[in-house]
Amino acid sequence: MNETVLCVVGNVATRPVYRELPNGPSARFRLAVTARYWDREKNVWTDGHTNFFTVWANRQLAVNVAASVEVGQPLVVQGRLKVRTEMREGQQQAWASADIDAVTIGHDLTRGTAAFRRSAKPETPHRAETRPEPQWETPPPAEPEAQQEPETVLVT
Repeated sequence: MNETVLCVVGNVATRPVYRELPNGPSARFRLAVTARYWDREKNVWTDGHTNFFTVWANRQLAVNVAASVEVGQPLVVQGRLKVRTEMREGQQQAWASADIDAVTIGHDLTRGTAAFRRSAKPETPHRAETRPEPQWETPPPAEPEAQQEPETVLVT
């Protein structure tokens, strides 16, 4: 309920790693987000600090990321921020990681073009227990039989 949802714009820093897991496909990659500002003294745009996020995608989004995302591409990522800290062996300070559990990912079209293709719908598994479809159609009305003259039978 009280999650931090954010939208970041950056460049793909690492090749997406795709895995088939028991609970469905998963993909992850690193996204570099660099702040830029106008330096009035030099009269140029200057790069500021770069933040790195590990972006996690699941299910169909993971499949599409694996097929569409490459290192260096500009992306827009929206998702839930997860910040983790832990102590690593041999280190005095806590190690921190900023992860984004992605809800949606797309190419940043202010910096290039993209050709969108719909992904194929996944096959639905067949149920072991199948029931026949009900007959919803109403049968056509029976045609009235033509009035036939009784057949004449000769008895001798």
